[in-house]
Amino acid sequence: MSSAVVPPVGARIRQARLERGTSLRALAREIGVSASLVSQIETGKSQPSVSTLYAITTTLGISVESLFDARETVREAGVPQALAAFAGDPGRRIGPLVGSGGRETLELDSGVVWERLGRVPGAEADFLLVTYRPGGSSSGSGNLMRHAGTEYGYLTSGELVLTLGFEEYTLRAGDSVCFESTTPHRYRNDGEVPAVGVWFVSGDVQ
Repeated sequence: MSSAVVPPVGARIRQARLERGTSLRALAREIGVSASLVSQIETGKSQPSVSTLYAITTTLGISVESLFDARETVREAGVPQALAAFAGDPGRRIGPLVGSGGRETLELDSGVVWERLGRVPGAEADFLLVTYRPGGSSSGSGNLMRHAGTEYGYLTSGELVLTLGFEEYTLRAGDSVCFESTTPHRYRNDGEVPAVGVWFVSGDVQ
């Protein structure tokens, strides 16, 4: 796994929530989870599922991308100002070459790991290496998720089941998918080996 420092996701979520004057209970009510779970996520005692992460970032008006920003700017200014500074700083470009040992990583609940493969400042996109461990799912509750953007994925190894609307597809190594992320969807790994692929979510990913 990546040797890069894992950013304190819970602390950044808490900071964004406080910047907006949203109470912990109000955020929990808005995204349909318990206040206890939100508290555990903010304190680092629990990791959010993919669907919960998207629900939190959408409700707080921040991007998933911003959770990878390890700079202290987020503590010093409002999140919008911090992200604007982040996007406008050429020094924060991730790439053009990112070594396998230098990728920033987010480990989510339900056996899902995201590794950031690169970033061009100002671009509205998530460029990720995604791993679903055996039994892993994008939604711990089994519910379908939806978020802004267009999703492109290419599976390099393993198998992954995609539920998209009322249809279900089995992705095998070499298969690719693309769809509007506003369509209710869920990924899960029913196999005995990790499912690994490259994912690209473009457009307004906030």
